[in-house]
Amino acid sequence: MKVLVIGGGGREHALAWKLAQSPRVHKVYVAPGNGGTAGDARLENIALQGESELRQWALENKIALTVVGPEAPLARGVVDEFRRFGLRVFGPTRGAAQLESSKVFSKAFMKRHGIPTAAYDSFSDPALAHAYIDRVGAPIVVKADGLAAGKGVVVALQASEAHAAVDYMLQDSAPGVAHNEGGARVVIEELLTGEEASFIVMCDGKNVLPLATSQDHKRLLDGDLGPNTGGMGAYSPAAVVTPAVHARTMREIILPTIRGMEKEGIAFTGFLYAGLMIDGSGHPKTLEFNCRLGDPEAQPILMRLKTDLLEVLLAATEPGAHGRLDEIELQWDRRTALGVVLAAHGYPLRPRRGDVVDRLPADVEDVVVFHAGTAVADDRVVTAGGRVLCVTALGDNVRQAQQRAYEVARLIHFDGMQYRGDIGHRAAKI
Repeated sequence: MKVLVIGGGGREHALAWKLAQSPRVHKVYVAPGNGGTAGDARLENIALQGESELRQWALENKIALTVVGPEAPLARGVVDEFRRFGLRVFGPTRGAAQLESSKVFSKAFMKRHGIPTAAYDSFSDPALAHAYIDRVGAPIVVKADGLAAGKGVVVALQASEAHAAVDYMLQDSAPGVAHNEGGARVVIEELLTGEEASFIVMCDGKNVLPLATSQDHKRLLDGDLGPNTGGMGAYSPAAVVTPAVHARTMREIILPTIRGMEKEGIAFTGFLYAGLMIDGSGHPKTLEFNCRLGDPEAQPILMRLKTDLLEVLLAATEPGAHGRLDEIELQWDRRTALGVVLAAHGYPLRPRRGDVVDRLPADVEDVVVFHAGTAVADDRVVTAGGRVLCVTALGDNVRQAQQRAYEVARLIHFDGMQYRGDIGHRAAKI
């Protein structure tokens, strides 16, 4: 089979890497791909990004299955486009992707269906938003309604920070923030406390298949300090997601979401990511929904997956009313996987591009360097985005996986390289 992965980040490199291991896969194409996918003989980059161009290319090249990685093409309706022409594709439709592409839609949906989340209100009028902040005070969280590449969230410890975030996000052309129909809007919600975890499942419209748990590290600096980023590293499994928390999350968050979408006539297919905040009593609440695999969570999760990913995706996209995910049982490597993101100079606000990446090691059984923001220029790998690489290692426990990942990370060099030195620190204390 020929398979297409849409996207060019670390998540897409990991998906392509895993799919290429299937004995039934002849070739994996990645659109547009990156420097890492360009250097793998089993993968081939194609320089196409538009939905209709990709659909036409998939038809002409007899692509058996397409997997959509990032949120932007999902929000634009790439799955709807492929399905209209009878192409097999894994991902949510444009309507279902509103769970991520519109914070206002997502929060209202959770309220309608009794899904635990933070108390909130939404605003398009700056004066009303500022008045609300003055009334409830800080700490408080301000979120852009539209897609913002993982950086449209401000945790405001002071009211002044919340006011500044509102002014920024409600601009007509706020850099990095995509506004939905109806113009700029923000969600302002209570600050939840506890420990975060990433809970990702696969859905075929009716059946739900949970993936291994993971924990992301959103802040730029050690000790969970500094600005929010798209993610500086992750590990799997997440110790905070105990069997009781797992069962509660499925019962109170995931299944009501899938049933609610089905009830509203927007069946959900694809990866569904619930960002959780788990309090000291083990009660999870939903921070956000993403309609895709997390990045960098995908890298550790797929390193641990022993089941043939192609077979799982074929079951999920079985033609008919819904797929066959209820027939699949996933097998996982018992080891811990941990990924450390190496980010560009200036990330997250003004990442620099064009720095040469040196001393990249070859992949081995227990360590894979997944590329995210890289490109090839003059036969050399160079930085081409904020999060450049994710060094992902397997170990018998968190400490061993940490040690192995950082051992390899320290070998790699590019000017201005920055990374956290404490990925997995919460689990390592347990």
